[in-house]
Amino acid sequence: MEDEISLDGRTLAGVANDEDGEVGADTEFHFEQDGERIYAGYSGGDVVDGHLVGTFDGKQWDVRYVQINTDDETATGHSTGTVELLDDGRIRVEDEWEWESKSGDGRSVHEEVDRND
Repeated sequence: MEDEISLDGRTLAGVANDEDGEVGADTEFHFEQDGERIYAGYSGGDVVDGHLVGTFDGKQWDVRYVQINTDDETATGHSTGTVELLDDGRIRVEDEWEWESKSGDGRSVHEEVDRND
């Protein structure tokens, strides 16, 4: 479909996150998409290295992630998010997440980095 959203080749950054989260404005996610499968490497801010894998049906994603932070702590988690196309053509994701390897959960927002900045 012409108006179907793809994450392939897009870079998103955190714009809001709850207290238990480690992703912030300096964390960038670099996405690849193959059909309904999505993959991203991410780093920046409190995250030294992170990877996510999941599925995306064009509106919702369902992903699992693993990362290491600046304190050399590893963590894993799960999230589901609603993906929308903004008026300016960028992507925005409202995400509900939970750690699986430690306590904590929350909501976060990610938006595509505007390469014109």
